[in-house]
Amino acid sequence: MLEKAAPADDLGRSRRSRRTALWVGGLLVALVASVPVVIGLGPVPIAPSTVAAIVGHHLVGFPTEVTWSASEDSIVRLVRVPRALLGVVVGAALAAAGVVLQTLVRNVLAEPYLLGVTSGASTGAAVVILFGAGAAAGGGALTGSAFLGAVLATGVVFLLAGVRGSVTSVRLLLAGVSVGYVLQAVTSFLIFWSDAPEGARDVLFWLLGSLAQARWSAVAVSAGVAAVSGVVLMAMARRFDAMAIGDETARSLGTDPARLRAWALGVVALLVGAVVAVSGGIGFVGLVVPHVARLCVGGAHRRLLPVAALIGALFLVWADVAARLVFSPRELPLGIVTALVGAPFLILLVRRMRAA
Repeated sequence: MLEKAAPADDLGRSRRSRRTALWVGGLLVALVASVPVVIGLGPVPIAPSTVAAIVGHHLVGFPTEVTWSASEDSIVRLVRVPRALLGVVVGAALAAAGVVLQTLVRNVLAEPYLLGVTSGASTGAAVVILFGAGAAAGGGALTGSAFLGAVLATGVVFLLAGVRGSVTSVRLLLAGVSVGYVLQAVTSFLIFWSDAPEGARDVLFWLLGSLAQARWSAVAVSAGVAAVSGVVLMAMARRFDAMAIGDETARSLGTDPARLRAWALGVVALLVGAVVAVSGGIGFVGLVVPHVARLCVGGAHRRLLPVAALIGALFLVWADVAARLVFSPRELPLGIVTALVGAPFLILLVRRMRAA
């Protein structure tokens, strides 16, 4: 019996590996094909071939003959390419963070909002938008203040959850929710106290998420943080698998659940803080995408994390297109689009859990 079981297990792993490779390859092709199309869509439509030519010209000096206008060059190079790339980074980061958080707290409804990181970033951004000095509110001060707020919120969650003691899923849930509600109240109070209608509208738009502030510097920083965080989380993948079963199982396999939660929470907080600081609060990506990825490749984190990241990136770049074009020339907050797509899926998830 044992001699027959081993080959069968190897065959199962081989099939899962092929399935994962197909999903990763297909999603990569879809993402690469989508980016030029997404960049070309907007109030000034630009053909994907022209987009590819402009990008190729600036990257490798090809082609030698410029057949596009200076305005098209500026739109693609300075506005739409950074925005599309930021959408890829933010979508991938939020989806990967959602996967890890749902494992850490063993709750299918966990997402980056749960940590209070998004609320901390929102409070930091509100301070600069409402009380900042002129143009500083639209530049690096906004991103820096939002990231600082996210870091401080994470520190408070760490203290409340008892990082030096036993960090449990229940403590993380309670600490994150408590800090989030307090910071939401602080942000609301700042809007009330500022007596600045324009500032309040800017804060509301930022709270609902947008990629309008995309700059090459923001793309570089957030992509760097996302890459390093992704490598670290992938290195923890097998321990996440053990923790998903239960703390006792994780301990029996040599993993300290409290220590793993503390380290993983720190990595996720850094990741979420970096992207939320440049995009605002974009909900439902970290909640919905992990469930879609599990339906595709199962629950093993070495397969789940990259597939979820690719689905999140693909979803967000197209959600941003809808946000830009549905009410053009006005831009719809990105969080509204993701909520309109994510909420029906959440309802289906609830019905499926009830049926089970």
